[in-house]
Amino acid sequence: MDRLLTVDQVAELLGTSARFPRRLIEERRITFVKVGRHVRIPEAAVRAFVQAHTVDPVPATRSRLRSVA
Repeated sequence: MDRLLTVDQVAELLGTSARFPRRLIEERRITFVKVGRHVRIPEAAVRAFVQAHTVDPVPATRSRLRSVA
């Protein structure tokens, strides 16, 4: 079983305030588990969220380098 994290732990991992993971939960943009009245987020869901929202850099082309300079 994957480790279940609190909202505060997720916020710390992401480097955000606790409001951000709460908003992700409210908007159903991240997988979460209800344990009674507590909300927990699987560690794998946080990894998947980060992976899905990672933007790869655009390789610089010679023409792009000339136009910037």
